[in-house]
Amino acid sequence: MPGMSEALKAALTDKSAGVAEMLQHLLPEVAETESRLFDAMRYSTMNGGKRLRPFLVLTTAEMFHVAPSSALRAAAAVEMIHCYSLVHDDLPAMDNDDLRRGKPTCHKQFDEATAILAGDGLLTRAFEVLAHPATHSDPAVRSQLVLDLAQAAGPHGMVGGQMVDMLAERDEAVRAGLDVAAITRMHQMKTGRMIAFSCMAGATLGKAPAQLRQALQAYAHDLGLCFQIVDDLLDVEGSADEMGKTIGKDQAAGKITFVSLLGLERARDQARLLADQAVQHLKPFDAEADLLRDVAAYVLDRRS
Repeated sequence: MPGMSEALKAALTDKSAGVAEMLQHLLPEVAETESRLFDAMRYSTMNGGKRLRPFLVLTTAEMFHVAPSSALRAAAAVEMIHCYSLVHDDLPAMDNDDLRRGKPTCHKQFDEATAILAGDGLLTRAFEVLAHPATHSDPAVRSQLVLDLAQAAGPHGMVGGQMVDMLAERDEAVRAGLDVAAITRMHQMKTGRMIAFSCMAGATLGKAPAQLRQALQAYAHDLGLCFQIVDDLLDVEGSADEMGKTIGKDQAAGKITFVSLLGLERARDQARLLADQAVQHLKPFDAEADLLRDVAAYVLDRRS
């Protein structure tokens, strides 16, 4: 994978395998009438992807000596939420995409109604997993995870950011009001808060002290914005083969992005600054956070 250190590549491969195994366990094949729903849920989660968000959960959980089984359940829940959002984003009523990770999108492989239900199933299953005693013995920790994920994924987080993005595409008045501050807020909601949850989940599971939680929160803030700026750059400069999805759609739709506001060079500079800042926030962790430093470098240089 371009831009990825050997250490990160090995760790990502190892942790992705663990997450895949946990997803297989949590989303089993069933023989009942609803088997088509489970097939669509499995198709939407087991078709590859970098699994960056669950990787962040597992890496931070290791930093706070969390039991692997607990960390894997939380990581799988995050991936379910992420995959549900992709299933719904790809629908004709939203982004209308035919490809995801180089394969037909869920509504193309199955049908639109099944894709909607598959997304709903993944969303609700994620919270069931987090709330289960197998995720952590302390009910307060499980409750905090559920609350934090609901806030990250809900109307003041990912879903709300998607709504603003959609309105900006369809409503000229909303689009005209999007400056750098507004688009930053939108992407903090749409992308950043889920990345922040992924970074913080390990700290919550490990009952980390406030100072270390704040350092991770700051890292996640800058990492999430860097991720989105690079996404905007790749929509202009990337290739469909590398991305595994249609590119150039933002520009064709007249969307306001970091690139359209700042231009290519300033957007690249801003992404680089954010990656550097993210790494600086990890000073309290010394070598324990080396993989997170590698993630920041990879997010900046990624091609997909």
